[in-house]
Amino acid sequence: MSNQKVTFFHRIWLWMLSIGPGIFCIGYTVGTGSVTSMAKAGSEFGMDLLWVLALSCFFAWILMEAYGRYAIISGNTSIYSFKTKIKGGRIISILVVGGIIIAQWNSLSGILGLSANAIYEVVLLFFPGLPSENYWAVLGLAITLISIMYGLLWVGQYSFFEQVLVVFVTIMGISFIVSMFVVLPPPSQIVGGLIPSVPEVQGGKLLVAAFVGTTMAAPTFVVRPLLMKGKGWNQAHTKEQSKDALLSASLMFVINLAVMAAAAGALYAEGKTIEKVMDMVYTLEPVAGKFAVALFMTGALSAGLSSIFPILMVAPLLIADFQAGELDTSSKRFKVLTAVASLLGLTVPVLGANPIFAQILTQVAAVFVLPLVIACIFYLINRGDLMHNHKAGWKMNLGLTAALVFSLLISYTAALALLELMH
Repeated sequence: MSNQKVTFFHRIWLWMLSIGPGIFCIGYTVGTGSVTSMAKAGSEFGMDLLWVLALSCFFAWILMEAYGRYAIISGNTSIYSFKTKIKGGRIISILVVGGIIIAQWNSLSGILGLSANAIYEVVLLFFPGLPSENYWAVLGLAITLISIMYGLLWVGQYSFFEQVLVVFVTIMGISFIVSMFVVLPPPSQIVGGLIPSVPEVQGGKLLVAAFVGTTMAAPTFVVRPLLMKGKGWNQAHTKEQSKDALLSASLMFVINLAVMAAAAGALYAEGKTIEKVMDMVYTLEPVAGKFAVALFMTGALSAGLSSIFPILMVAPLLIADFQAGELDTSSKRFKVLTAVASLLGLTVPVLGANPIFAQILTQVAAVFVLPLVIACIFYLINRGDLMHNHKAGWKMNLGLTAALVFSLLISYTAALALLELMH
């Protein structure tokens, strides 16, 4: 029996490893930012925003496929191609790299705050005598977390990073999916959520934009060719690349759906909403019990850890891509830039700010780089001198056009949401 168990878990492990660069995509997109957005939306609007999630994941798949196909056929990476193959590309590259790094570093601070809070809340659940809010304990946890993550980055091997992410993403997926089945909302509510509508309430537009910012995340697509290069994939891996893109987009949808459904099932019917991380614990516990809350928080923590890792790497990866189109994970620059990101990540925990609001704002900010990232790959994948017989066909072009229109509409929605906030 034990041998069968070992074989079963070993097979799951090998299957997760086969996802390849897609595991990084899940790390970038399914973090505490998306957990926050999905849980908040589920608690406030039930399953009403499921259509946004479905569309975002569908377009994310098309973009991962486009960037992956471009990388495999042309042998080029994203940012270096923007710089060298597009007119005025140097400015475009700087805008994309700058926009992504700023959004991701901001996001890191909220993620670290949420992750440290998640650990403290699980401890609090089993030791209720502790103070409900403890600034120094949360800050200490945040410093410990970021130190461990930074320490792991010194290994400098892509395959090692991939294995660490597999562990976090597996725990996260299992935790959220089990949590969802504990408090599943009615199936009619889930199906109804696929009908497009924007909640006409304060913050409705903001959440729609945050949804897209977290699932159609620009770094997911832009970094993908670099990671494929690190894995040694070339034209012989065309099928693997396509499978990887579809699998990671599907997992993104399932995990995010599980979070939204868990919050909708437990909180929406009760008329309870989430304003800070602690709310998730207090509102879930009476409905689902301590076990389910600990499970959900384990998922939230794994989501945070699976995001911290690739976000720390985003600046050195994109800068290396800009300069030479190469994967760099062991240079002095890599270690210095990841150290800077680690320190900046402590901003929200040091200030004791509300990490949920910080996270949602960051997800919204990420939306503005997206149309540029889509337009660039649209141009590159249609160039015969680069793609030869593998140029985008009408299906790919239709998908990219729809993704571009969708991203522009969401950018407009995000701008309106931010204007509403200022008034």
